[in-house]
Amino acid sequence: MTDLPLDFGDPADLERLRGDFRAWLADHPLPARGADEPVPVFLHRWHRMLHAGGWVGLDVPREYGGRGLTPLHQVAVSDELGARGAPGVPRIGYLAHALLKFGSEEQRRHQLPRMLAGDDVWCQGFSEPGAGSDLAGMSTRADRGADGHYTVNGQKLWTSYAQYSDLCLLLARTGPSASAHTSLSAFVLPLDRPGVTVRPLRAANGDDEFCELFLDDVRLAEADLIGAEGAGWKLAMTTVSYERNALDTGHLSTYGLLVERLRRRAHERRGSLPDGLLSDIGRCVVDYGVLVAHSRRRTAERLAGRAAGPESSVDKLLMTRTEQRLYETALKVFPEELHGAGGEIFGDYLYSRAASVYGGTSQIQRNIIAKRLLRLPADGRG
Repeated sequence: MTDLPLDFGDPADLERLRGDFRAWLADHPLPARGADEPVPVFLHRWHRMLHAGGWVGLDVPREYGGRGLTPLHQVAVSDELGARGAPGVPRIGYLAHALLKFGSEEQRRHQLPRMLAGDDVWCQGFSEPGAGSDLAGMSTRADRGADGHYTVNGQKLWTSYAQYSDLCLLLARTGPSASAHTSLSAFVLPLDRPGVTVRPLRAANGDDEFCELFLDDVRLAEADLIGAEGAGWKLAMTTVSYERNALDTGHLSTYGLLVERLRRRAHERRGSLPDGLLSDIGRCVVDYGVLVAHSRRRTAERLAGRAAGPESSVDKLLMTRTEQRLYETALKVFPEELHGAGGEIFGDYLYSRAASVYGGTSQIQRNIIAKRLLRLPADGRG
């Protein structure tokens, strides 16, 4: 495959945008989180502030509530936030672009402005108890009746902050299970619909980010279908391509801040740090550099109009390796952050352990790469 040029448009234009955003940030500092304020409620306040300033949905067309700029402009905003250690732009870009590509004109005009403004809070109903990483193996069904309505039955798991959400991007099977990838469809699911039960799960670190979602004879109209029946897999691949690009999410600059801390400490304590730890820091620097180059390539592909594909599994593995090694090494270099008020790295370390599970396990990503990119035989023989 020929590499695409890393053409990121007019640097002067991007630098002007960054300058405008830095000025806005100077006048609109991050609000303080209330002592008992749930994280998603705090982040929603930040979402509304960013939207009021015109910093959400930069790459969404104006007629749908955005600013009609390029994906790189939105990436620049995420990069600036990550570089300041601030919460990123609300992670709705993958949902917005799914609606842009697959939704009807009515859905785009109604749903997108409300999503970008934070008037409707969305969650994502993909994973299931028996199909967490194997998305195509899901069993939730949406059966169409003679009246054109769908009846949905099933269960979703690891649905982030569903208890604070209004709508869910739901995947369900609408055709024979034998055609796993072509029988999935996507829906807009209002979470106040009869038959929907949201049950929060308490994580080991005390967070209530994840939820179970139970769907018992939930009625959805034909207008709730996003795109055509059977287009759910393609829609899902569009969403994960935005979820797995470290430039889109702002993770890249967040990682960069910690990499620089590690580099400085390595220079300050070159004579006292164990050789093995210096090697670990070096690996973090290399991992980060590889991820930077790969994220830029993936962004260039999108700017060139290339559709998302199984290459996103490579993105996921690279992000997982970078994040886990980075925080594991940071704990060794900064042991004082294991406790007390300065224990942010320890919390990030705990969360990073899940990176090889959420969004598809690393084992599943390697299987996808082997089968769909490398075309290796299923039985392992050449």
